[in-house]
Amino acid sequence: MSAHTPSPNTLAQLQASERQRFIHSHPRSLALAQQAQAHYLFGVPLHWMRDWPTPATLFVQRAQGATLTCADGLAHADFCLGDTGAMFGHSPPALAQALAEQAANGLTCMLPTAGAPAVGEQLARLFGLPLWQMTLSASDANRFVLRWARAITARPQVLVFDGCYHGAVDDTLVDMDPTSGATLPRPSILGQVHNHSAFTRVVPFNDLAALERALADGQVACLLAEPALTNFGLVPPDTGFWAAARQLCRQHGTLLVMDETHTVSTALGGYARAHDLAPDFLVVGKAVAGGLPCAVYGFSAEVAQRMVAAKEAAPEGHSGIGTTLSGNALTMAALHAALNHLHTAENYSHMLAQAQRLEAGLRQRIAQAQRPWTVTRLGARMELQFMPHTPRNAQDVRDHAQADMEALTHLYMLNRGVLLTPFHSMLLVSPATTPQDVDRLLAVFDELLASLATAERG
Repeated sequence: MSAHTPSPNTLAQLQASERQRFIHSHPRSLALAQQAQAHYLFGVPLHWMRDWPTPATLFVQRAQGATLTCADGLAHADFCLGDTGAMFGHSPPALAQALAEQAANGLTCMLPTAGAPAVGEQLARLFGLPLWQMTLSASDANRFVLRWARAITARPQVLVFDGCYHGAVDDTLVDMDPTSGATLPRPSILGQVHNHSAFTRVVPFNDLAALERALADGQVACLLAEPALTNFGLVPPDTGFWAAARQLCRQHGTLLVMDETHTVSTALGGYARAHDLAPDFLVVGKAVAGGLPCAVYGFSAEVAQRMVAAKEAAPEGHSGIGTTLSGNALTMAALHAALNHLHTAENYSHMLAQAQRLEAGLRQRIAQAQRPWTVTRLGARMELQFMPHTPRNAQDVRDHAQADMEALTHLYMLNRGVLLTPFHSMLLVSPATTPQDVDRLLAVFDELLASLATAERG
């Protein structure tokens, strides 16, 4: 073990101390957690809300801008931002105003609002694809895109990368056997009865040879991918990877679907637009309408013609695509406001500048402390990774995972007023994030490094 890698005993001692600190500082959250046990599974409305390394769930009193105030009245600099949903900050004024105005004029009608054409024009201008559909979540959007892709190609197979995340889409909840390359059911998935190995293929990210082998038989309807893996920390593409992958998809008649739900933080219009990837489909959820339940998927004119042909050739009835509340009036108003006021060059300029400053500060401190860690950044999003190099694929992350160090980092920072994403050490910068917020995080990181050093000496 490296002299600069904390021992399990050191981590356990610090974790125990931090748990007691949380209990002492958050009596109201502890009481609410106990009260909520009577009516919520695991005491929370969504069981993911319990996936924080705290003795009890942190309950929220208010969230505004880049500050989250918990039920005990403690203010936190928020670098989690609702796991990307609040990427543009909590309750931006323009969004709050649009929601209030629309709430007085109807919430849902299963008919388009008068503002729908303008929203379509804004989506096309921002993301570079001409035609769009709306859903309530990126999970829905990805699920529907897979149906469209299979329908218009008459091919059964879907291809994903090992370690991918595309929401609650059964076809993508699979892993890859590192020895054989076979598709495996993900062991954490509950209630799975179908073996998706018959219809879903999995290859390592950044592996062009494996990608070409998977496409070679002409049975893959689409490659569904994030521009960079984000569910295993942040795994960026190799230089030239996507240009070559795009060409392989065209060569084998496979549609390229980009899920930019997380990577929209890269640049205005997302990663695919910034890098001219020209996907056939594009999915954006979570932050696209400022955090209101909303997702969109866009597609090229040529793909749209094939979609229309497939729908018109099918019998009348439910297509398996769409839900009643998709494109509702309240969501449309939020999306309109977000496209006008949140997805702006000015906001991204601020986000990227503060993210660059934060990355530099973390890297400097890691080097000074001689820790075998790294920071990987993609636009306004970055990962503090407890491994000595930037990972190239999901197996690389698995081989270096330090779950105890991640858990300690989350709880230590939360106890000192800084929130990170609970699932891994993701940090996201918003337009509301100030230089003082960045300084606060770096100061707490200094404290963490000092506490580790003291514990190791003791």
